[in-house]
Amino acid sequence: MRRRSICCFMFALLLCFAAVRPSVAAEPAEPIRIGAVLPFSGGVELYGQQAKLGLDLAAAEINAAGGILGRPVKLIYADDKTNPDAAADAMRSLVEKDGALAVVGPITSRNLNALVPLAESFKTPLLYATNYEGGKCSRYLFAFGAVPNQELGQLLPYMTQTFGNSYFQLGADRVWPHQMFDIAQPLIEQLGGKVVGTKYTLGTETDFSPIIKDVAASKAKVLLFALKGDGMDFIRQADDAGLLKDITVAFLGLSEVDLGIFRGKGQNMVAVVPAVAASEDPAVKAFVARARAAAGPDVAVSNYVMTHYNTLIALKAAAEKAGKLDKEAIIDAMAGLAIPSPTGPATIGHDHHVAMSMFIAKTEGTDLVQVRALGAITPQPGCKPADR
Repeated sequence: MRRRSICCFMFALLLCFAAVRPSVAAEPAEPIRIGAVLPFSGGVELYGQQAKLGLDLAAAEINAAGGILGRPVKLIYADDKTNPDAAADAMRSLVEKDGALAVVGPITSRNLNALVPLAESFKTPLLYATNYEGGKCSRYLFAFGAVPNQELGQLLPYMTQTFGNSYFQLGADRVWPHQMFDIAQPLIEQLGGKVVGTKYTLGTETDFSPIIKDVAASKAKVLLFALKGDGMDFIRQADDAGLLKDITVAFLGLSEVDLGIFRGKGQNMVAVVPAVAASEDPAVKAFVARARAAAGPDVAVSNYVMTHYNTLIALKAAAEKAGKLDKEAIIDAMAGLAIPSPTGPATIGHDHHVAMSMFIAKTEGTDLVQVRALGAITPQPGCKPADR
């Protein structure tokens, strides 16, 4: 009897200690590391910063909602220096050293060409969110930006019908402009138009007056323009020279982040884009407001912000559909996935390219404004799922 009383006393004492002992916090969940190979130097860093804004916004919202499968997201950024070798080194480090589940980026086509073989070698998803020339179908590549039929295929009929059918093509001597112009020429001819001149810049020009004279002499009605970085000084110089009174610019890859470079020049330039920050659509206005709340009230919010934001939203949805953080399972789950985006549903096809809403827009004052909503455009990337 006495032994039983002692046992009861000891049990009660243990309960008492348990009640007054401070609770021990659970160990925080190991973060999911996601790499981002982006240009923060080398000439196109404006777009790297826009991509970072979209990724940071998505990561913050995902983590505030409990993370992915209960684990927080940690973004690890690497500067690709707008250079393919630097991009490749960055991706190797992110996967091998940091253990990235997936990698977002890059911006330029040259760097994309350097990273796709590495994504395949490492069997790691590469989430690319910049408009590009198409032609890449890989199990490990997902393209969240526009391909030519979503951009050129909508832009050229509008320009031909509205402004005229003679074109001068001006771009940088890089992969993307060459391939976009090769695609554009037969489309222009199918529309009954003609390319009356094509010129590529070296990237070292500061005085564009010789090129401006060549464009003016061509008498073209439309200037199909594919210059980025310092090459966009052409627009200011062309406007000052009076060229833009006689020709309308069809601007490939134009976004709100470019507008500050023009300093009010280059009015009524036309582009086809997947988002317009000045839209009156409530979902777009709310997205822009969240981005500016995070980065500052005066920050430019371009379609680069939205497409890069979409990469993490898709990664979260795919991981939760797969039910595990396994790269191959996530890839399988992502194909065919439909995700919400600020401009409406974005659907990832089995070719790993995204059907999304597109818009004709033009420069007006200091803004890019919507001219026409085109609805969701299914991509035609120029490659087949079987090529994976």
